[in-house]
Amino acid sequence: MVKNLNKELNKGMFWSFAENISKQFIRFFIGIILARLLTPSEFGLVSMVGILIAIGLVFSDGGFSAALIRKKDCNDNDYNTVFFTNFFIATFFYFILYISAPYISLFYKQPQLIKIVRIMGFIVILNSVNIIQRTILTKNIDFKLQSKITIYTSVLSGLVGISLAYLGYGVWSLVFQAIAGSLFATIFFWGNRIWKPKLIFSKKSFKNLFAFGSNLLITDVISTIHQNIYYVIIGKYFSPASLGFYTRANTTVSLATNNIIKTIRRVSYPALAKIQDNDIELKIMYKKLLKYTMLIVFSLNFGLIAVAKPFIVLLIGEKWLPSVPLIQILSFASIFLPLTVYNLNGINLKGNSRLYLKLQVLNKIMSIPVIFVGIYFGIKVMLLGFVVVSAIYYIINTYYASKYIDYSLKEQFFDLLPFFLISAFINIIV
Repeated sequence: MVKNLNKELNKGMFWSFAENISKQFIRFFIGIILARLLTPSEFGLVSMVGILIAIGLVFSDGGFSAALIRKKDCNDNDYNTVFFTNFFIATFFYFILYISAPYISLFYKQPQLIKIVRIMGFIVILNSVNIIQRTILTKNIDFKLQSKITIYTSVLSGLVGISLAYLGYGVWSLVFQAIAGSLFATIFFWGNRIWKPKLIFSKKSFKNLFAFGSNLLITDVISTIHQNIYYVIIGKYFSPASLGFYTRANTTVSLATNNIIKTIRRVSYPALAKIQDNDIELKIMYKKLLKYTMLIVFSLNFGLIAVAKPFIVLLIGEKWLPSVPLIQILSFASIFLPLTVYNLNGINLKGNSRLYLKLQVLNKIMSIPVIFVGIYFGIKVMLLGFVVVSAIYYIINTYYASKYIDYSLKEQFFDLLPFFLISAFINIIV
């Protein structure tokens, strides 16, 4: 069992990592070109809409994907029920976005946002019709096809954005790049005939899946708001250019850490779910994954902290220099994110989605003072506070997760200390 799972896990890790790293590098390379053609303010305008789209994507999923992955005997009733539920929620959410666009524009005091919100909102609907296809592939730890679709989609949508930016369309080049990405993904997923819907809706399936997924939905909504709240605060209380600098910093850090985190979430959860009832095997696999992951995370993040300034100047020019200190702070904060994801996954695997929800709520409550401090003392102070909160949150999560996985904070600390020290030493030399 463990040998076969190792094989599936390694294959899944390879393709998921290949997908994420390819997507990140393609988007980063395209972002470099767009950053030279466009202004920080134009990036800032699109980022103001980001939190709304992100929340819409979470609602359109409804926590059902994780519920389907965790369920061992999914059938057509389950898949079709989730498909139509997701599509209905996504359509309703777009309607809310459409009528709310003038108020969103008024909040940020940016008239252009009315049209931007109404056009970018289509992303939520387009994404909802791909969720079952993605879930089936993920459940089977099959990321090869997803990798190919992601690469094709990133390249094609990037070409759309670059072409429009070169022709002088400004902020609309970023808007239609995002729309093109979702549209191409829809075409590719449906073109490969992974799964087709039938006119089936089961109340029993809905109740069973929603019982588990509802807590995850609430958790994911809270988590998404928390992850994107800095965009709202910076967009509201600072200039669009400041938001542009933050967006560039966050995108740069995402190239390193977020890529790893997405791979962890997509691959480790379905893989570990297969041995969720075997505590000994679960802990062995858990420790192995954590060590490999953090070796990469420490190396990438410390390296980025060391070379942030020449990296930005060389690639996108001195007009983006204000993003350098933001990159360095976010890089350090991001070290704790994979650790947190692993511990929360451990709690989730054991079926305690309620505790998962409570821990996520606690984290968001801890972040509230940091946000208010940032409004008065600036973006850098706010992000430094984020580092402190991330560290404390990791400690709390580990305490509770150790009750399910039997992998204590002390044990994790000594397992990861050599990787941390080696990476820190190399960073000092650089």
